[in-house]
Amino acid sequence: MSVYMIGDVDIHNIEEYKKYMDKVKPMIESYGGEYLIRGGEIDSLETNLWKPTRMVLVKFPDKKSAMKWYDSEEYRPYKKIRLENSTSNILMVEGI
Repeated sequence: MSVYMIGDVDIHNIEEYKKYMDKVKPMIESYGGEYLIRGGEIDSLETNLWKPTRMVLVKFPDKKSAMKWYDSEEYRPYKKIRLENSTSNILMVEGI
């Protein structure tokens, strides 16, 4: 079953965060991930639970692939960059 990583990211330091963006996209793709949304304009129609800032949606072939990427040694230094230069919500959701 496919798994979707949903991220809402508020970037505080774009120059440092660009280091993350440049390296993580090909890394995600090497784990079978496919970006479906990477930023873009948001039309917020109903925002009773939260107000999104910058949305990211990645489709992985399965949960194992998604978590293998997320927990990888390869991703760890870039995750640190993301955490130091943004505030985010990251969800892994099973889907079709």
